[in-house]
Amino acid sequence: MKDLLNNSINVLHLSKSIENKLIENNINIVNDLWILNRNNLKNILSDKEITDVIIKLQLNGLDLNKKVYKVN
Repeated sequence: MKDLLNNSINVLHLSKSIENKLIENNINIVNDLWILNRNNLKNILSDKEITDVIIKLQLNGLDLNKKVYKVN
């Protein structure tokens, strides 16, 4: 899991528009994104984009607010 947190947000395979918005706001690695909550992201992304981010994180066993899940 720690390996994923230190990787670029590119590993989440988000849309280019979401990636660009995150990078513009100095969110470059997964850990930068993982520590945020929905309210933090509302200043950067739309609700649909936030949902897409949450799904991509969950597919990798992560969730916003530093939550970690076991991935089978």
